[in-house]
Amino acid sequence: MTTATMPSADVVFDTLFGYQRSGALKTAIELEIFTLIDTGAKTAAEIASRCNAAERGIRILCDYLTTIGLLTKSGGTYGLTPESAAFLSKQSRAYLGTTMRFLLLPELKTNMDTLTEAVRRGGVPPTATNTVDEENPIWIEFARSMGPMIMPPAHVIADLVAGTGDLKVLDIAAGHGFFGITIAQRNPRAEIVAVDWPGVLGVATEHARAAGVQDRHRTLPGDAFKVEFPGDFDVALVTNFLHHFDAATCTSFLKKVHAALKPGGRVAVLEFVPNPDRVSPPVPARFSLAMLSGTPAGDAYTLAELTQQLEGAGFRNVSTHALPTPQLVLLAQK
Repeated sequence: MTTATMPSADVVFDTLFGYQRSGALKTAIELEIFTLIDTGAKTAAEIASRCNAAERGIRILCDYLTTIGLLTKSGGTYGLTPESAAFLSKQSRAYLGTTMRFLLLPELKTNMDTLTEAVRRGGVPPTATNTVDEENPIWIEFARSMGPMIMPPAHVIADLVAGTGDLKVLDIAAGHGFFGITIAQRNPRAEIVAVDWPGVLGVATEHARAAGVQDRHRTLPGDAFKVEFPGDFDVALVTNFLHHFDAATCTSFLKKVHAALKPGGRVAVLEFVPNPDRVSPPVPARFSLAMLSGTPAGDAYTLAELTQQLEGAGFRNVSTHALPTPQLVLLAQK
């Protein structure tokens, strides 16, 4: 093969330098670059003045952000792309900047340093952070920082199950609590029981109080596999949970959820769901790698696999509901 016919090596170097992309975005969020541009600072000098940084540093950072499609540049003037305007400026209601605090936790990033061992073992090595360790403190940061990413699916789930009458809701691995809280805001007769580790539930309680639903939001601290669920629930929420465990464990756990529901009760499952080819769409397909590096046996399950888990636990009438995020809601009935 001659150099004239060789493919480009850009994808190799872009991938090897991938840490630069997340580092640049983290810095831009910390310095509020996108918000400053959105509020009128358009040049490197103007941005530097408003965030107390060196003009040279801002120019190089903003040029880099332009090369990866998060800023535009015309002459010496920077602007936002539709994506950065929607998700990275604090002026936007869809601001996702807080998610950086969890997604770039050192405990999660360093798991990639032991990925070779994880691949050989088929799961998280003992030298890495096992995200499903008992009372792992990373989930407190998750509860504090991931709310903005959660709100779109929280509203879709509320549309599906909130109703208007008496409603008992079991919010499993509640984290931030927003799934149950959003239902309680929609339905003034909904009562929420949130299950999670005590430290995480402290954050959910703060959020319930801020939302004005604290009188209808109570907590059940402990391991969701070990704590006894009270029965007779109308709805159970199993959100961003099943992917941490192997399929047999998921089915067994869903049987426990099934037992906690009244006849006709429903379970709402939220997951990253790749297509059967397991390489598309990109975000759900790539999610399996995080489970390989950070759990003993977790995975991103296809729709057929999740349906099999639900039906194996005794659920019926499985339906799917699209989201404006790279996830899917599955609703099933007891």
